[in-house]
Amino acid sequence: MIYCVIPRELEAELFEKMVEYYQGNPNVEVILDRRDGPDRRDGQQDGSFRERRETRDRRRARAAGTFPEIDAPA
Repeated sequence: MIYCVIPRELEAELFEKMVEYYQGNPNVEVILDRRDGPDRRDGQQDGSFRERRETRDRRRARAAGTFPEIDAPA
């Protein structure tokens, strides 16, 4: 599913146009951004929200061991 997110400021201008544009595509849903209020991170001047953030490497680990030597084709 692909979400086409329209900001509140552009709702009157874009929402109906985008709904009409994507009406034949079942894989796209047009939605309005309804977030309201201040960003909670703004009150933390010391950057402590960055310390709590955890990033992970979710890629699959490489195979263990070594690979045999191969001769290049002639």
